[in-house]
Amino acid sequence: MEITLEDAFTGCTRDIQVDVAARCEPCDGRGAKPGTGTRRCPTCQGAGEVIEDPCSNCGGDGRVEKRKTLTVSIPAGVDEGTRIRLSGEGEAGARGAAPGDLYIFLHLKRHALFEREGTTLFTRAPISFTTAALGGDIAIPGLDGSRHDIRIPAGIQSGKQLRHRGAGMPVLNGRGHGDLVIQIDVETPTKLTSEQRDLLEAFRKTETGEECPQSRGFFDRLKGMWEDLT
Repeated sequence: MEITLEDAFTGCTRDIQVDVAARCEPCDGRGAKPGTGTRRCPTCQGAGEVIEDPCSNCGGDGRVEKRKTLTVSIPAGVDEGTRIRLSGEGEAGARGAAPGDLYIFLHLKRHALFEREGTTLFTRAPISFTTAALGGDIAIPGLDGSRHDIRIPAGIQSGKQLRHRGAGMPVLNGRGHGDLVIQIDVETPTKLTSEQRDLLEAFRKTETGEECPQSRGFFDRLKGMWEDLT
């Protein structure tokens, strides 16, 4: 059964239709035509029985193919491959034997925003380079419709992960939730107005190298390598 990540987060109920071998009602699963009996099999010395007059509905098997609708309760916190057991809803046994169980394996539909690992939810959030430099706030929608406000610290680098405690998936058959992890991707602008370009040019003229220590350190090492070569 395929469900959404939202279904797995909140839990849900789903109706399904299945074709199973069910007990034949006219003969009550005995395989013999109503009103007739069985006799001992001389071949197996009484260990089994031979139907003298097979049921016309099931042909003597005691079972018939039947489609039935079942309601499946899916608890919050289920994951890919989670198995749900419906007791007594499987194939009926031959000659009136008790039915077995039905097992349903869950498949989670791919989500447009989140990926999941256990109870941890992951997402990527692109932010402008000005927000990365100055800091700010972004809002991430929760799977239950709630709003999670994430504080972006000033000077954050692309690839940095921020953890929001308790905003992940619920624990299956337990208490609490995992975390929401947001990976920050700093986006470089590709379209600038003339005013924005002028402002950036003015900023570049004020740069000393102290603003980006990693960049300065990298080019200092390159400079040292060139000096060693010469």
